[in-house]
Amino acid sequence: MACHTSTFDVATEKCVEAEEPDGTACDPGNACIQGATCTAGRCKGPERVCDDGNACTTDVCNPLDGCTSVPTPPCPGDGKCQVGACDPKVGCTLAKAPDGTFCGPERGCDAADVCLDGTCQRRDPPDNFTCAPASPCQGPGKCKGSVCERPAATALTPDWTYDAASNGEALHDLLVGPTGDVTLVGFFVPALLDAAGPVPVRASTSGRRCMLWNDRLLCMDLPLSGQVSLLDRVTGAPRWTFDLTTARPDFTQGLTTVFMARLGVMQPDRLAALFEAYPAGTSRNTLCRQYFLVVLDAFGGMVSAQALEDPLLAECNHPHPYGVASDAAGDVYVAFGPTQNVGAPLYPGAPTLVMAFSQDGVPRWRKTEAFAAGELAIVNGLLLNERSTQALSTRDGQAVGSQTFPRGLGRALATSAHVIPSPSEDDTVGEWTLEGYALPNLTPSWTHGFQGWPGPVAPEVRLASWTTWPGQPPETVVVGTGMNATGPVLFAVSAKDGSEVFQCPVSNAATPAQFLELGPDSLVMMDGATTCGECDPPYAYSQSRFRRFPIPGLKPAEEPWPGTFGGPGHDHHEDPVRGR
Repeated sequence: MACHTSTFDVATEKCVEAEEPDGTACDPGNACIQGATCTAGRCKGPERVCDDGNACTTDVCNPLDGCTSVPTPPCPGDGKCQVGACDPKVGCTLAKAPDGTFCGPERGCDAADVCLDGTCQRRDPPDNFTCAPASPCQGPGKCKGSVCERPAATALTPDWTYDAASNGEALHDLLVGPTGDVTLVGFFVPALLDAAGPVPVRASTSGRRCMLWNDRLLCMDLPLSGQVSLLDRVTGAPRWTFDLTTARPDFTQGLTTVFMARLGVMQPDRLAALFEAYPAGTSRNTLCRQYFLVVLDAFGGMVSAQALEDPLLAECNHPHPYGVASDAAGDVYVAFGPTQNVGAPLYPGAPTLVMAFSQDGVPRWRKTEAFAAGELAIVNGLLLNERSTQALSTRDGQAVGSQTFPRGLGRALATSAHVIPSPSEDDTVGEWTLEGYALPNLTPSWTHGFQGWPGPVAPEVRLASWTTWPGQPPETVVVGTGMNATGPVLFAVSAKDGSEVFQCPVSNAATPAQFLELGPDSLVMMDGATTCGECDPPYAYSQSRFRRFPIPGLKPAEEPWPGTFGGPGHDHHEDPVRGR
């Protein structure tokens, strides 16, 4: 690794590392660091400055590709009749909102607070005035006298469908790229599929699990190889491949098999790769395991590597990393638990061993909890395990406050203001509910009841950005699927106060979606899976159906935790709140 030399000691049969002298030129594995030299064993240097001279773009540096520019977040308005605008020379400015934009609490057909020439005024709206917002399945409401009339809702229909069962492919996972391209992946299935073009299926040496990192596909290679690869999203060609057996033969010598267990993005130039192995002297049917945590840089270079040891991991009950997540600082957290069955998909048991590491892989703390292991979510220093009823501190793993969640966290979401556990059935009121807990104290803030819904409401939900009223800033909504009295529906609920934003029937569906991901102006749903979604990997070996629904205006939300498998491509990383 950078700033270290490694030699093999024949006497001890171990690798011995030594630091390079300070001032030695080194490769930081990051295109955004220039003139790097070794300092106390670490490769450091000044950051590259990126500036395209346009105040309406955000200039960023990609550790793999260098400087690039992306559109800035929308400029803020005054909250009423002045909307944000951007001038490339001076940046954010204000402009008059379109006449007729709602600006106050009154929104009826006899009286409405609307913008006129940049000021908020109360008026008696004329017939055909827009009195209710449009939704993905329903046109806007129009005033007719004192009544706001709305057209009937129509079912959402897909513009693309791929049925893996009809093609005999065990595909069960999906990623949506920033341009709307769709990648389908299967457990032990070397297949990638791009739905953005003519839907070609392309062969690849990679499969099982993928995520997006630095605008590319990061995939665990087929098991029994101990490799991870960064692939081009369009061609599937590898940018680089890391092989643990080649990089650390001292780790893998004598082991029966080495393969990838989990991946987690820590930073644009840091990746956590967790490798799994059958211990020496065992066969592939053993329930004993050995794990290695490797931190890689943006170019696939090894930053650190270590064997993980703990009494819980030494038990031969197939201990497995059921949860991996990283916080905004780049520290990574892994939740191990015993497995209750033999063979994939794996069902977690209790207790849970939570291990915390710095962005360079240095151990920080570890703790054993009584609950069963599961996926992790992180927001503002809180660590949320899907099978726990209490948040832990990312600082030391201790329970945070006295607030507990009555039905467990599930696959939780988190905005900058609220933690939102998965929808659940509340036996005390006899209905399905969705709840928001205010940060930082996790006090109950709002409850949305799915009244009259026989259910179920799917546990997989995502955070999306949606503009409810033209001329108003977009709001963050919780998007999910469930069964109401008439059949499967897509719903959106305000993440701020739990109010309903829209509800749309979904065509040709017998159940809620088992999995969903957001793209720009689209939503991809998966159904038809025949194995569990709360095991690992979720829905392994299923031959699922995938459908993409065009939904203009619906976009992935820029929030700290838009979903355990949501957000920028399953990266399991807490995103800092962006904005001006």
